[in-house]
Amino acid sequence: MSIAALTFQDVTKSYATFASGTRHALRDISFEVAPGSVIAIVGRSGSGKSTLLNLAAGIDVPSEGTVQWEGRDIGALSDRARTLLRRSHVGFVFQFFHLLSHLTVWENVAVPDLIAGGRHTESLSRIHELLDAVGLADRADDPVDRLSGGEMQRVAICRALLRRPRLLLADEPTGNLDDATGRAIMDLMLDLVRREGSTLLYVTHSRELAARADAVWEIRSGSLDLG
Repeated sequence: MSIAALTFQDVTKSYATFASGTRHALRDISFEVAPGSVIAIVGRSGSGKSTLLNLAAGIDVPSEGTVQWEGRDIGALSDRARTLLRRSHVGFVFQFFHLLSHLTVWENVAVPDLIAGGRHTESLSRIHELLDAVGLADRADDPVDRLSGGEMQRVAICRALLRRPRLLLADEPTGNLDDATGRAIMDLMLDLVRREGSTLLYVTHSRELAARADAVWEIRSGSLDLG
């Protein structure tokens, strides 16, 4: 049997507050995500979706319980060790793209390799491969601020997949796009993820886009319903 790509075991995340003393953002959540799976997470604003993604990414650690990447307890690692592991293990796609406006399309895609100290020559073919896959190979040298919203999100997807992450996390990846562009971007992301063999966990407010996943999970007031 293969090891789960991502595991939450009895995870609770709490924050101290002035009003009540403690706020539970997530309560006693357990699940496993099989390698190569595509999981959609839905829920109202403030239900805990972003907290779950932050824990899955190792940006934050649980108050109780464990989060594991391929059987490895990431909460037991130092901040630096988690950061280094995350660079090679996890990719991110955000609602507002988070591209660097003063850089070109090609340079934005290359950012994760530059941060990780990758070799320039090894990135060239990978960047070209990804930009070609999303139909932007001819825009590689354009300033990224000349692109449309949909084109910017395609660049962000390429950046997220550059280092062949085994886990891709997407937080409302179509939330800043019109419906037609959002559907096209979701189709593209799902096609690329399945082609790359990555595991995808994405948050969306759209039931239509959630239905594209292998499974749809819902968060309600910090509790997770696996359907």
